[in-house]
Amino acid sequence: MAPIKIAVLDDYQLVSPPIFEIKLQPLGFEVTIFTDTLLPYNHPNTPQDDKDALVKRLEPFEIICSMRERTPFPAELVNRLPNLKLFLTTGPRNASIDVKALSARGIPVAGTVPEKRVPDNTTQHCVGLILSLARNIPQDDAVMKSGSWQTGFATNLAGKVFGTIGLGRLGTSVSRIMHIAFGMKIIAWSTNLTQEAADEKAKAAGLPVEDANGEKTFKVVSRDELFSSADVASVQLVLSDRSRGLITADDLRKMKSSAFFVNTSRGPIVVEDDLLDVAKKGAIRGVGLDVYEIEPLPTSSEWRKVKWGEDGTSKVVLSPHMGYVQEDHLTDMYQKQVENILRWHKGEAMATVYTDNGY
Repeated sequence: MAPIKIAVLDDYQLVSPPIFEIKLQPLGFEVTIFTDTLLPYNHPNTPQDDKDALVKRLEPFEIICSMRERTPFPAELVNRLPNLKLFLTTGPRNASIDVKALSARGIPVAGTVPEKRVPDNTTQHCVGLILSLARNIPQDDAVMKSGSWQTGFATNLAGKVFGTIGLGRLGTSVSRIMHIAFGMKIIAWSTNLTQEAADEKAKAAGLPVEDANGEKTFKVVSRDELFSSADVASVQLVLSDRSRGLITADDLRKMKSSAFFVNTSRGPIVVEDDLLDVAKKGAIRGVGLDVYEIEPLPTSSEWRKVKWGEDGTSKVVLSPHMGYVQEDHLTDMYQKQVENILRWHKGEAMATVYTDNGY
């Protein structure tokens, strides 16, 4: 009997081999681990040759294990993989997978549920990115290593205005920290957010709904007021058809010249060219990014090329989508994928089965 072929995609840090190979290869599975990511099949700028290369890579496999949204699976790609029998991803939802296309072919899809941490990984990273910008840490680190001393200024956050674009789980978590730790005033906006809902979020976070002066702890404001008032504007939305390209030059040009813009959610929520234009003009003090339109961020990207913080440009701090990348977290996700493979192989019910992409 031929071995069942498994592809583990986009394992940049090689966390998966001891989990997949030790547990599955003795049972006759053939595991192939890929440490790079090919261009996304569904991006408008991806050439046909690159799409075909991705298909050629994935065609032999009966089981594909993806990592978050690193490799998207639109319907056209799914339908070019004739051997696929099981698709596994990580997390309880994934906007980059066409689950309906997989289900139409009778291919089950399952994810993972993360271990609960408070604050969660992405919250920690978002706060770290904000502090890196405000306290000038990456720039000062480079200055010190070049042999220089003080060359710029840090920025005070205490008592300033934190604007969260989205007040879901992550928006609430980050806002809570910025309010308690730095005394920042929290304002919030998203398309359907109400003050009543924001008050419930404050209570659930263990915060008073309002202070002694009647000022709301999480104050819902208009879109215009959020961008024009925030000293730090932070994107905390999920990526969907409705949120894709939501934040544009119209929003960004309302921001104060002293403000910071931070995105640890998903790159396509912001029109990248508009944000680049604002940063190149130095129209705001700084930009902090953990997410991008295309990931991994191309080496030709202006985010990598411009000498940020010089010649009138904004300060920019970049990280390579690290909001969830902790060794223990990745290990847990891979272990749960292996457990689902074993359940599927035995004909047992899998955990965290998708009926849609979760959004």
